[in-house]
Amino acid sequence: MADARRATPMLEVRGLDVYYGRSHALQGVDLTLDTGVLSVIGRNGMGKTTLCKTIMGLVRATGGSVLLRGEDLLSLQPAQVARLGVGYVPQGRRLWRSLTVDEHLRMIAGMRRGPWTVERIYDTFPRLAERKTSGGGQLSGGEQQMLAIARALVTNPRLLIMDEPTEGLAPVIVVQVEEMLVRLGEEGDISVLVIEQNIGVATAVSKNVAIMVNGRINRIIESARLASDRDLQQRLLGVGRHSEAGLEINGETNGDAAVRPAAPRLPSSAPKRVYISNPTPPTRWSQPVPIARIEASARTLSSGVLRLEEAARPRRDAMAARSSGPPTVLVVGTLDTKGEELRFIRDIVGGSGLRARLVDVSTSGKLSSCDVSAQEIALNHPRGGSAVFGPDRGSSVTAMADAFANWLRRQPEIVGVISAGGSGGASLVAPAMRALPIGVPKLIISSVASGDVAPYVGPADITMMYSVTDVQGLNSISRQVLANGANALVGMVKARLDARGENVREVSASLPAVGLTMFGVTTPAVQQIAAALRADYECLVFHATGIGGRSMEKLVDSGLLAGVIDITTTEICDLLMGGVFPATEDRFGAIIRTRIPYVGSVGALDMVNFGSPETIPERYRGRKLHVHNPQVTLMRTTAEENERMGRWIGERLNAMDGPVRFFLPEGGVSALDAPGQPFRDLDADAALFRALDQTVRQTSNRQLIRLKRNINEPEFAAAIVTAFRSLIGRPGTRRWVAR
Repeated sequence: MADARRATPMLEVRGLDVYYGRSHALQGVDLTLDTGVLSVIGRNGMGKTTLCKTIMGLVRATGGSVLLRGEDLLSLQPAQVARLGVGYVPQGRRLWRSLTVDEHLRMIAGMRRGPWTVERIYDTFPRLAERKTSGGGQLSGGEQQMLAIARALVTNPRLLIMDEPTEGLAPVIVVQVEEMLVRLGEEGDISVLVIEQNIGVATAVSKNVAIMVNGRINRIIESARLASDRDLQQRLLGVGRHSEAGLEINGETNGDAAVRPAAPRLPSSAPKRVYISNPTPPTRWSQPVPIARIEASARTLSSGVLRLEEAARPRRDAMAARSSGPPTVLVVGTLDTKGEELRFIRDIVGGSGLRARLVDVSTSGKLSSCDVSAQEIALNHPRGGSAVFGPDRGSSVTAMADAFANWLRRQPEIVGVISAGGSGGASLVAPAMRALPIGVPKLIISSVASGDVAPYVGPADITMMYSVTDVQGLNSISRQVLANGANALVGMVKARLDARGENVREVSASLPAVGLTMFGVTTPAVQQIAAALRADYECLVFHATGIGGRSMEKLVDSGLLAGVIDITTTEICDLLMGGVFPATEDRFGAIIRTRIPYVGSVGALDMVNFGSPETIPERYRGRKLHVHNPQVTLMRTTAEENERMGRWIGERLNAMDGPVRFFLPEGGVSALDAPGQPFRDLDADAALFRALDQTVRQTSNRQLIRLKRNINEPEFAAAIVTAFRSLIGRPGTRRWVAR
């Protein structure tokens, strides 16, 4: 009997229909989950949350069936569904603000017998054990999500339903949730249905992914295929350059439209909302104006005719326009919970003689005494303040981070930014800090700074300082740490201001900087190029390990490079095939935006990078591999993969309006692709070159150049140097070639 029940799927949904009034939200949904983890992804409004609520009995279906190990759930109340063994982690967490962590768990524990006890929860989530006496409203976003998951686990469910478990969380917390889901799937005691918009998380935690479109399960696809195919993601989920093309018709895709390169977009001419922070003239007795009133008083304007010269104005002119006004240091954080600490920092900065502005980015809606209120920051979100101050804290944090980044871009003469807080506070300010130019001092004091800070720092020069104690009130330890951070920022800012005059006088004598990308297998080429240019240019070499390419393009966006020699584009391999050193989708984006001279090549596109041999994904175990060292294993790319990469790179070359020369070394794209070497594969290289030839629209300003040389041969390096000098002109100047 037990074996028969085990053979029955844990969850079986058949022909499920749900209406909201006349709106047909779920339209014959079919879905089966046997064991392990199954991810369901889709755009907003596709019916994912409705599916969760219907399974739990919170929304009534009008047709179909939902079976848990063969037992019908549709006729049951939510409490009965929970007692049968269905745990639910709702979107937005839904915690009680007045109950402590321990009270949340003890109230639910004992509903069903099983291995998950309150003690095991505390072992699994040590942070919850530390915060067991804190109320739900006192927890950070990551802590709230931990508690929501723990509350569901302590019911010992057979089926766990998680609706957007990573929404609005800091990157470090997202990784923890992802690892926990993988562990639950491997243990096999609980089946998990994950509703997720983060494609990276969805594909990492489950073998298969269900795509939901317009209230239906459009298809179920292998996670590995979806994760490695960016074009497929764009077609099925409407992200990236196909998001507005309306390609999805009855589950099929218009293939011609799907591969059409994206055209450059001019700024939107749609009507714009204009906000007034004080709709009526204030008096000395005036109270702060509520967000609802500001929204109601906003007026709509139609934008004027866009002038082409304004659309094409170089970024450096916009940066120059920011130089008006007195130098200002921003002290940023959530004043509703960290006000005492932030004001302590503000006083130290102000006492040094610098101008300090206190900026509130809290999402609670509480009013605080500061220079720039959270309400003012929130109005910089595209949807206004209502997008920030909502019931879902995770969504509010994400929206506030976007609003603060938009606000910061408009501020003149910001000479430094400092913040203090937990993971939520760091995730609020880090995106805006990353958008600031390289060189502007940026410092975050946080309890997460002793771990992996890469998700916060990214390619920017952000300094992170460990807070030692939690940023929760002033004490003998926190005063020292916060004071050190504040004084460190003051020192950086003052040194930078003192050097400004000297830099202005010396700039004409300094060498223009050039960015070069390098990998171990292209080192000889880069060394030869750098040696040939060193007398006239400052050569900045970036290791092409994912973050290296992002760092170089960050300097391009900051206006600190005169040109780029990007001969090692191997990060594209890991992006498209799932290696450990991937670029982002914005690879080449800075070149496109700034139009600086660009010389590129296909260096190391013959390899995908993985860790030690045992870490290679199962689907790649039969491929040609080369152990570079005990921690790095290289996989040779195939002709099909090279063709994909050629199209991907070619589309981005077509979007470049500056001068472009892209070289194809027919003698091999790396040291391992030379004659007699293990990765020599003429067919794969030919597929790469052919795809680039077919994709790139060549002009006098954008050219592909073939050389019958290996990328590391001296003749290849000499050709790169000659092409670069012809594009950039005399040292210290730029030559812009007319299209």
